[in-house]
Parts: sequence; C-alpha cells; structure tokens
Amino acid sequence: MTTRTHPMPTSALGTTGPRVSALGLGCMGMSGAYGASDRAESIATVHAALAAGVTLLDTGDFYGMGHNELLIAEALRTAPAASRENALLSVKFGALRDPDDGWSGFDGRPAAVKNFAAYSLTRLGVDHIDIYRPARLDPDVPIEETVGAIAELVEKGWVRHIGLSEVGADTIRRAAATAPITDLQIEYALISRSPEREILPTLGELGIAVTAYGVLSRGLLSGHITAGRPLGADDFRAHSPRFQGDNLRHNLTLVDALRAIAERKGVTVAQLAIAWVLTRGARYSTEIVPLIGARTRERLGEALGALDVTLDAADLAVIEAAVPANAAAGERYAAEQMAMLDSER
Repeated sequence: MTTRTHPMPTSALGTTGPRVSALGLGCMGMSGAYGASDRAESIATVHAALAAGVTLLDTGDFYGMGHNELLIAEALRTAPAASRENALLSVKFGALRDPDDGWSGFDGRPAAVKNFAAYSLTRLGVDHIDIYRPARLDPDVPIEETVGAIAELVEKGWVRHIGLSEVGADTIRRAAATAPITDLQIEYALISRSPEREILPTLGELGIAVTAYGVLSRGLLSGHITAGRPLGADDFRAHSPRFQGDNLRHNLTLVDALRAIAERKGVTVAQLAIAWVLTRGARYSTEIVPLIGARTRERLGEALGALDVTLDAADLAVIEAAVPANAAAGERYAAEQMAMLDSER
C-alpha cells in the first residue's frame, strides 16, 4: 500500500477562495449516514487529518441533526493548537429534517440562511465559517436571494467565502453574477461523471473550483464492498440504487477491473479512484479537491496515499477503458432525491 512521504500539496479554491489541502475530509459519515460510528475514533481521525496537513473539513448542519458540527467542535477544541489554527470549515445548510429522520425539503430564504448560520456558528464554537453553501437549490427561492443573504454574512465577517452544492450550469452563472463563488460541491467519481457535460466546463470558464464528494461512490470504489455484505436500515447505501441486487453485482465487476489495474501499480482500488479524480482538474481548467469520507485513521491513511500515485496518459487510457463514462448501473440517489438535484436537470 502506498503511504505518504511528502508534504501536503495545496490547491486554490477558485480565483477568489483560500488555498486548501489537496484532499479534504468529508465528515458526514461520522454522524450516522453509514450506520453507527465510533465517536472517539472519529475525533482521532480528524486529529490525524489535521496532523497530516489536511486543512479543509466539510460538514453540514443537518448531518445527524447538528451532531456532526458538535463533533467537529470537540475535535477542534482538543486538537493541538498548531493544526487547529489551519483548519478551514466548509458548511452546508438548508436541508429540512423531521424527528423521524426524514427529509422535508430545503429552505433558501434569506431569513433562514441567517438563522442556519447562527446555529452553526454556535455549535461549531467559531466566530466565522470559512465556506458557507446551500446544500441544494430551493426551487421556491431565486438563487440570487440565497447567495445575496450569504454575501451579507460575508460583509459582516460571519462567513469568509460562498460555495454552492449540486446545482447546474445556469444556476452557477446566476449565483456568480450575484457574488464571488469559490467552489461547487458535487459528486464526482469514475462512476459519477455527469458534471463533465456542462458543469465542469462552466466552472473552468468562471474560475470556480470543485470540492468533489463521493469520489469512492459511497465506498463502492473502496474495494471493501462485497455483494453479500449486509447494510443496516440506517445506512444510506441500503436505499441507494447502485447498491441493489443486479446493479451492485454489475458495479462490482467494474471494481474488479479497477483492482487489476491497481494491483499492477502497487496501490489500492481506493487510491487509484482518488488519484483519477485528482487528474481531472487540468482537463477542465479548474481545481478539483476530493473530499475523503474517512471515518477511521486506517481509511484516512489509505486515502492520503493517493496523493503519491502518478497516473500517466497510458494509465488513464487503461482506466477509461475499464470504467468508461456511464458504465455504472443505477442512479446515485433514489428517485425522490434525484428529483431535488438541480445539477441533474
């Protein structure tokens, strides 16, 4: 397995954003999205990421109904000062939840934006949020109003930069005409390539970066998923079309093809998949920062090893042949959630 031996490289989040570590830590899985997690190990993983030079921590105020923000606050409070001071917090807002763990839509009204921000600042125990972004487009509120409200928070010092999440090219342009946008957060992986059609070219044109989540497709490209592995009812993947029946069996054949390539290079499937995403920014004239959803120090260490994987043109051609665009079976979300994605329209 490849392990890191060099300093952490950095990337600029667009033409107006901060420099961040070349990999970010996505913290959603530490708050129950994939079943129960170990709180102590989650905090230790955040500490290990900071110690390794990871500066970008990504969360959402609705992850575990505030649980994730409180966990990050504890991790930062107990981290060594030198690494804590370098942490940059990216926060999504707007998703509405209910006591039954259900989803009730999204709220992008200006008053709601400021309300969500006030609660996040308190839970995180910070005096500002580095990058603040609506988790989804509210179909009842013009994006100009939502972004304008965040811009007011920037003017007052509560927020440093504005990001977007899962929106399409037209919405991106309208948002960027309202206020400077640093990055778009969107699912992007070997088997999730719809952003390549319009979104990535638009971002490159406008000087907006990408923070890519799902680079391992919810663990599907980790090399650790098997067809017979049980998934609990509280695991997001139990309801994901890509993890169901024949879809899963087909998708695992893609993983096997990647595994053969990875073994020839002396790396893991996960490292190969992450390294592929790291090559894609140059193609679209933008920076792409993968968000690694590691819940343990072991998985974090494996992911960090991807930074030392070099893929040349021949490697990329072989990977493309093994897993071409649109090769996956099943959508990345269930139908009702796909309908909420402005990025897929």
